[in-house]
Amino acid sequence: MSTGSTLRSLAEHVGAVLARVEPLPAQEAALADLALEPPGRTLGADVRAAALVPPFDAAAMDGYAVRLADLPADGAPATLRVVGDRRPGSPVAAEPVGAVRIMTGAPVPAWADAVVPVERTSTGRFVAGGPTSELEVTLARQDRAHVRRRGEDVRPGDLLGRAGDAVTPALVAVAASAGLATLPVRRRPRVAVLSTGSELVATGTPVSPGRIPDSNSLLLASLARAAGADVVRVGAVPDDAEALRATLDSVVSGRSAHQTSTDGATLPRTAPEGALGLDLLVTTGGVSAGASDVVRAVLDAADERLSDVDVAAVALRPGRPQALARWRGVPWVALPGNPVSAFVSFALFVGPAVAVLAGREPRRAVPRPAAGAWPSPPGRTHVVPVRTLPSGEVERAVAPADERRGAVGGHATSTLLGADGLALVPPDIEKVEAGDLVDVLPLDLPFGLH
Repeated sequence: MSTGSTLRSLAEHVGAVLARVEPLPAQEAALADLALEPPGRTLGADVRAAALVPPFDAAAMDGYAVRLADLPADGAPATLRVVGDRRPGSPVAAEPVGAVRIMTGAPVPAWADAVVPVERTSTGRFVAGGPTSELEVTLARQDRAHVRRRGEDVRPGDLLGRAGDAVTPALVAVAASAGLATLPVRRRPRVAVLSTGSELVATGTPVSPGRIPDSNSLLLASLARAAGADVVRVGAVPDDAEALRATLDSVVSGRSAHQTSTDGATLPRTAPEGALGLDLLVTTGGVSAGASDVVRAVLDAADERLSDVDVAAVALRPGRPQALARWRGVPWVALPGNPVSAFVSFALFVGPAVAVLAGREPRRAVPRPAAGAWPSPPGRTHVVPVRTLPSGEVERAVAPADERRGAVGGHATSTLLGADGLALVPPDIEKVEAGDLVDVLPLDLPFGLH
């Protein structure tokens, strides 16, 4: 158990978090089900095609299937007898050699090696639903054959996706075309989130002096859901160690269909009934050294339900106090209660953990030039919400209060409204100058840093 007496680097704490999670096992899931599910699934194994795509030579245009030997090589028009009519899904007849009226997607006759688009023929156009009426057609050789050859797109054994790839609509469609009915996928990680603090009230509840709305549990739930997790939002737990222990027991066991906030309001969970079996617990608040820091009180007490406790002071601003543990074997990431600190900590630690559980590679920070200068307190990695300019440079995101009366500090959650990234300024930098490259963690999801 770390006491937090020595500052831990950002990379060290990322490593400590990721050491507690591993990719979830893969299970076969029907394509029909995957097509209707929210995003967040990843492949648990490589996927290869089982069939040819297309499965037969098919017309790429509405027109006439012909044999090129019957058309002059110099492109002069020729008149051919119309000997058949082929449409997608219709029974295929053995037509004699000539010109076969054919629609896009229909199989090309075995003797044909080209399709001439109808608009390049004497017919001009086909009438939807109309009968075959022309007995002859005049047409000429074209530059393109307009035939989709059997297996030209996909062949059996072709690699369609690698383990860790996202299950996308394109993958579902191509897998279905290539003869697959299921995919080996990992389920979305199941994450429970809760906030701590006797001052918190449910949103929409009248706020009396000394109380504030519980925004943090909404923040964590929204972030976890957007990162591809199924989420149980518990809401707020008062600053009472026994209440927190009881809540952790309840949510880990999945005994209750909802939890209750500190003011008695019922909070529905967002995971499907019976879909618990949690993979990760995330709490916010109570991890420092104050008299009301209930998470720290639970972590410091002997309890057979508690294991692998790691309380750390991370060289990070904001987000210095952090803690890790397991509750009844479920990995528990305890974040600070300041909303900006919670947001930053989720992006740096929880997002990567969700990615690993889902079998994805966590997102990496990318270098971006700074549009202007800003100070950076030395000694800790300074995390600065930034927005990207059309030039590709980044500037500090500005809170509305900054524009009215100057900077208001790291607690200004409104700063996040204009941010599309988090700049990670190293501990040895005291000032970022215009043009300096800074590592920026994009806030487009899924979050992550590795």
